[in-house]
Amino acid sequence: QVPLVESGGGSVQAGGSLRLSCVASGFTSGTYCMGWFLQAPGKEREGVAYITTYGTPRYGDTVKDRSTTTRENDKSMLSLQINSLKAEDTAMYYCAAVPPRNQMSTLRAGDYRDWGQGTQVTVSS
Repeated sequence: QVPLVESGGGSVQAGGSLRLSCVASGFTSGTYCMGWFLQAPGKEREGVAYITTYGTPRYGDTVKDRSTTTRENDKSMLSLQINSLKAEDTAMYYCAAVPPRNQMSTLRAGDYRDWGQGTQVTVSS
């Protein structure tokens, strides 16, 4: 297990933007596949975006075309910028990581080993 700490959530009006950050410690984040997931109350955890072991970003359908995920290896930080937020984006957002020996490219929550505590995003219409 490696610690992951998310930040940047909050309350925002529809149409606004947020930048979420995830700081990893205890491992070289650049070698892991790292992803973002959201979970709304009563719903399953859903993949938002991830960066493969090779550093390539991939996006799920939920916020595709409205989000950008980046990784700063020297800071062991993963970020997610979401624009044009909608009320249905309201959820807890989680950062996750999986070592390359297990997975190098995946947006399935069950493939990830390590999880942060999450940061709440609330979008009001």
